[in-house]
Amino acid sequence: MKDTIVDMLLQAHKSKKPIPFISEKHTIDEKSAYRIQEKLISKKSMLEKSTKIAGYKISMTSAETQAIANTDEPAFGTLLPSNLVNSGDSISMSSLFSPLIEPELIFILTEDLSIGANEQEILTKSKLAAGIEIPDARYIDWFPNFTLSDLVCDNTATGLVVLSTPVSPPSHHLLRNIKMNLFHNGVKVAEGNSSAVLGNPTSSIKWLTQKLAKNQKSLKKGMAISSGTFIPPLIAKKGTYSVDYDGIGQVNITLTA
Repeated sequence: MKDTIVDMLLQAHKSKKPIPFISEKHTIDEKSAYRIQEKLISKKSMLEKSTKIAGYKISMTSAETQAIANTDEPAFGTLLPSNLVNSGDSISMSSLFSPLIEPELIFILTEDLSIGANEQEILTKSKLAAGIEIPDARYIDWFPNFTLSDLVCDNTATGLVVLSTPVSPPSHHLLRNIKMNLFHNGVKVAEGNSSAVLGNPTSSIKWLTQKLAKNQKSLKKGMAISSGTFIPPLIAKKGTYSVDYDGIGQVNITLTA
């Protein structure tokens, strides 16, 4: 079953044709879904001729988004180098499926983290970048109709993560109250606060360290960790998205036809 699901998802990636939800035919628990994700990433790495895990993205960091998937904790996806783009880049919508826009802060690790690292260690060993996540799943009419198993199997709807130049992070106390403004073609479309990300984005990274620790995995120097969205996701449209984060900086991405 695992190989069949992985092959279906890989074919969707290749053909750019979305598929029905996995949950329509298969009952998969969370543990099995992460194993499928791991196998999917392994095969994608081989196809992309890259053995490097570039980082992770953390999804469902608010009660509202967890309720969609009927869960009480976040979920994570795995980033390959092909998932990372730079602020100021242009991306064709035709290369994506049904993308969303999520303003997120990105932790860039300057040193390896110990297994199950706490918030202080995380901040000491990180820089922080203004970011935008562009979630994108391989399913038909995927948002907000997915189950947890659908999401995790498809690498938690990993699309692209947009990165700006990283800066030294503020204190843990200040990081819980970073204000964000999101603009589309220069018009403000949303605002938010970092407290929406598990109360503090650093707590989101701590959750990930604990989740990975269950499989004796840890976060490594150079990895980028997208920590969770400040607002409910928005449907992506053509044009330029820019985000200002107080004390952190600005990031932008242009979506073309």
